[in-house]
Amino acid sequence: MFVWVFHRLSGLLLIILLGLKFLTSFFLMTKEQKPDWALILHTNPFVDTLLIVLVVFHAFYGLRTVIIDLGLRKEKLLFWVFTLLSLGVTAFLLIFYFTRNY
Repeated sequence: MFVWVFHRLSGLLLIILLGLKFLTSFFLMTKEQKPDWALILHTNPFVDTLLIVLVVFHAFYGLRTVIIDLGLRKEKLLFWVFTLLSLGVTAFLLIFYFTRNY
């Protein structure tokens, strides 16, 4: 039940956060004065971290759901496997994100 609720909520949050990212990028592409609020939201590391975590977990839990729909009924095992995979990929991406040099 947790995965089902998380998958739905993370999907809604992804729509909102990606919409916010796209909206702020359009404001920042102008040659005129760039709005401060758009610059702050677009370069906010909390928003980027939340996006990374939500995308990875949403993708892996989606794959888990597809595998269950295909007939594999070991839901607890799949939950832990995909949760650990998600944590590993998320940790790697966050380390990569926060240690980049540009």
